[in-house]
Amino acid sequence: MKQNQRLISLDAFRGFTIASMIMVNNPGSWSHVYAPLLHKPWNGITPTDLIFPFFIFIVGVSVALAYTKRVAAGVSQKEMVRKIVWRSVKIFAVGIFLALYPRFNFGELRVAGVLQRIAIVFLVCALLFLKVGWKRQAIIAGCLLVGYWLSMMFLPTPGYGKPMLEPGVNLAAWIDSFLLPGRMWQKTWDPEGVFSTLPAIATGITGMLAGTLILSKNSMERKIIWLFTAGFLAATLGVVWSWHFPLNKGLWTSSFVMATSGLASMTLAASLFLVDHLGYKKYAKPWVIFGSNAISVYVLAGLLGYFFYGIQIGGASIKGHFMDFFTGMGTAPKFASLLYALLYVGILFIPALVLYRKKIFLKL
Repeated sequence: MKQNQRLISLDAFRGFTIASMIMVNNPGSWSHVYAPLLHKPWNGITPTDLIFPFFIFIVGVSVALAYTKRVAAGVSQKEMVRKIVWRSVKIFAVGIFLALYPRFNFGELRVAGVLQRIAIVFLVCALLFLKVGWKRQAIIAGCLLVGYWLSMMFLPTPGYGKPMLEPGVNLAAWIDSFLLPGRMWQKTWDPEGVFSTLPAIATGITGMLAGTLILSKNSMERKIIWLFTAGFLAATLGVVWSWHFPLNKGLWTSSFVMATSGLASMTLAASLFLVDHLGYKKYAKPWVIFGSNAISVYVLAGLLGYFFYGIQIGGASIKGHFMDFFTGMGTAPKFASLLYALLYVGILFIPALVLYRKKIFLKL
């Protein structure tokens, strides 16, 4: 791959991921959702549990592609570091804004969140990419995963005298209770807490390693084979590891990192094969449109949502009227809820399309 060549398959993968994230976050009713579109309550994974780690993986791939290009262009490291830090601050700040919106009750502020974790992972991964090579990146990721596993599985949870992995009763929750300011998502624990962000950084590093492979001088066919093979091996390792350290998104366990990064690598390989190798670019266009302004569309989804569920019209929200209308026609509640989520994604496609056609690519 040439350094100035746009990787359409990555944009498509990013767009599909962000559209999926918006869909599962905005059902017509949380009381009526198909099981695959919900997170696992604790151990195990559903398709929905793959979305966030896939996006973190894509962040890592993008870091490798973008900063390799900038280094080759002769951009000074000092300038790159300054922009990396500033972009991280902006993404984190927007995450805080969404946490406060629309009531801005600072007493109930949740500091942890999706964009906040993305900001931290981006910051650490981008700085690592500039400072160390891919071999050291791999070693750092391995140390993070092994260290997290050892601490969670072998250090006694304070107050219990033995290691615990229950919701709110585990080492990560205990550490977060001291380090994490603000309100936690589930009162006693938070899925985007401080301690579990360490293995999330490892997820970002796996994406950087995939990006480095894509930039190698191997043929496209070999890159696809290596991405798929490495992904299969990583996913297999994750499953085997889960026999001792369960797959768990809330804790972002080491097994969860390996399994989801492996699946993300295989998905990226499939996207490369179909879009960039076989040339099915026109079929990927809707996802490319979403992917070109992914975080901006995600932020817009958070802002727009209030008008659909928070504002009352005739005694119910727009979302409520939608559900009442379709269920009143005999539509199964879960299907009506899914229809609403898909319609919401379709509405957000409109501003994404306008930005894409005007060649406006917003970078937080």
